[in-house]
Amino acid sequence: MRYLVRKMWVLCTLCFLLSSGFSQENVKCLIKTSLGEIVVELYYDKAPITVRNFLKYVNLELYYQTSFYRVCNPENESEREIKIEVIQGGNVADKNLSEPIPLETTQKTGLKHENGTISMARGGPNTAQSSFFICIHDQPELDFGGKRNPDGQGFAAFGKVIKGMEVVHLIQKQEDKGQFLIEPVNIYSITQIILYDQLMK
Repeated sequence: MRYLVRKMWVLCTLCFLLSSGFSQENVKCLIKTSLGEIVVELYYDKAPITVRNFLKYVNLELYYQTSFYRVCNPENESEREIKIEVIQGGNVADKNLSEPIPLETTQKTGLKHENGTISMARGGPNTAQSSFFICIHDQPELDFGGKRNPDGQGFAAFGKVIKGMEVVHLIQKQEDKGQFLIEPVNIYSITQIILYDQLMK
C-alpha cells in the first residue's frame, strides 16, 4: 500500500512540475553509495528519451539497494584492443525493468563521453534499460563511430558528474575479478534533488 501511495505521489508531482513549465534540462540527482556521494546533472534538452528513462527508475525508487558492480581500469583492460575506464551500476531486478529504450547516439545529442559523463550501458542498439556507467577520463571510443562496441553506434551519454568524482575513482579502485567487483559497492539510493527544491519554492 505504501508503495502504491509513493508511486501515485511521484506521478502526480511529475505531472504538476511539467504542467507548470518546469524544465528538466538541469535536473540533478544524488547517488548515495557505501563509499560516498555522487551528484550528477542530467541533460534533458539534449537526451530526453534517456533522461526520462533514468528518472523513471529514480522516481520509482528502483535503484534503491542496487550497486556499482563492474569496473574497467588499466589493469583489467590490458588485453583489450580498445581500452576504457568506467564504473558500471544500476542492476535493477528483472521483474522491475521497463522496456528497452531507443538509442540516442552522441551523433544525435552532441554529447561526448568525457571525464565524469554518465551514460547508459547496453548490448545491441536499442537495448538499454536500467544499467548505467560513469566515465573516468575522456572515452571517445564510446561515442558514435567509436570502436568499443562493434556496431559503431556508441552509447547514450545523458549527463555528467558535478560532484563526487573522488568517489567514482574510489569505486574503480575496488578489488575485482574479471571486471566484476568482488564486493559490489552498495547504491543506497538515487534521488532527484531538483524535484524537492522546486516543490519548496
